[in-house]
Amino acid sequence: MRFYFSIFLLLFTTSYMSCQSEPEHVDYFANNAFGNPIVGNAGEYYKGVTYITYQGEKEDPFVAAYNHAEKKWIGPFKAGTSVLGKKPGKKIDNHGKPTLILDNEGYIHVVFGGHGGSRALGENALGNYNGGKQIHVKTKNPLDISSWEEVDNISPFGTYSQFLKMANGDIYLFYRHGAHRSNWVYQVTKDNGITFSPPVSFLKTKPVEDSTMTNTYDSWYTDLKIGNSNEILVSYNYHLCRSINNVHIGERHHCYFMVFDTAKNEWRNIKEETLKIPLTKEYADKMTLAVNTGSRWNHIGSIGLSHDGFPIISWYEGADNKTRHGAPKQLVNYQWDGSKWIGGNTNLPVEARGEMYIDEDNNLGYLLDSNNNTEGELAWWKSYKSLNQFDKTQALYSHEGSKFLMSNFTRNAHDDARILVTQKIKGTPYSRIYLLGENGPITRIKNEAITIKLD
Repeated sequence: MRFYFSIFLLLFTTSYMSCQSEPEHVDYFANNAFGNPIVGNAGEYYKGVTYITYQGEKEDPFVAAYNHAEKKWIGPFKAGTSVLGKKPGKKIDNHGKPTLILDNEGYIHVVFGGHGGSRALGENALGNYNGGKQIHVKTKNPLDISSWEEVDNISPFGTYSQFLKMANGDIYLFYRHGAHRSNWVYQVTKDNGITFSPPVSFLKTKPVEDSTMTNTYDSWYTDLKIGNSNEILVSYNYHLCRSINNVHIGERHHCYFMVFDTAKNEWRNIKEETLKIPLTKEYADKMTLAVNTGSRWNHIGSIGLSHDGFPIISWYEGADNKTRHGAPKQLVNYQWDGSKWIGGNTNLPVEARGEMYIDEDNNLGYLLDSNNNTEGELAWWKSYKSLNQFDKTQALYSHEGSKFLMSNFTRNAHDDARILVTQKIKGTPYSRIYLLGENGPITRIKNEAITIKLD
């Protein structure tokens, strides 16, 4: 009898200890991502830790970190307070999503909160107004995301803010200097964010030259990536900015390409011709137009560089149906072959969005989201030397619910933390937010992951 009791006690103790030592984990690290919560450049791997930022409650920026050696989550911590998101009942703005970068001294910088600014902030000589305020914050101590301070050294009239860091440590902040009818600009810091240069315009917004089109402006949307050496690759499309019956129309066309050589402070087109900035619509058509999409509408996609140095551009293209954002859109990509742009439509899923990558064999691929009405999926697709035909090679992650939204690939990414993705929580304005790598999501203990109570 004692023998059976001892066996029972041993099994009970082992089971109890197992339950105690293995707490429940979830795939997401937080569920307080708010609205459309992530921007392109939202993460960086630095000295064993991945740092990430996203838009949380009341459109304020939050920052979290994951220590890979210790397998430990830190945060998220609120990094600042946005002007946006503070009026009860107002529609979520989503234009002030935070961008993140680390300087060479280990301080973490986040810029957030802008949708063009307001007249109360002063005169915007480079565009018009909408709301919010572009704000720069940095950590009070290197590599410590628990405490932050505001630094007043950038223009308040920004939106679509994006940090890019060069190999020499120079940090560029790109953004649109106001609402739709505003120039695209950059500011650069060469002293780890202590000071920034004044804004420099590189794309100009102005009234269209067609006299029959009143209150219509040339405008732009961009994608920017680090290229070779000291170069920044820039692809962009044209936005015919106008309203019909007081409704803004999201009509966009074409794809343009140019390179910014930051060492020489020189802009060039694909033919290595020097460009004068800021580019107007007419000058861009003459000097940097890669593909004319005609009457078909598009949204700008990703830009990349093959291992042999040829740029690849992509966008999402659909027919003009006079709606706010146009018809469903198919991913299209082109590559420069040394003399011309080649490529076109692909067999990739319609309305799938994602990030471009080039593998070690120089094959073009994408990490794309998709949805079958019940489940969101992230999957790798690869071209195997073709720009038009892609094969689905691996499903990285799937979860019941809506499509995923994703950031750009993490800067200097660890294999376990390649990209930041979110998925909306049904019936709420919030999303779960995940850090995904080659082995899927980095998990977290469930009661540590939830940072806001959902009704």
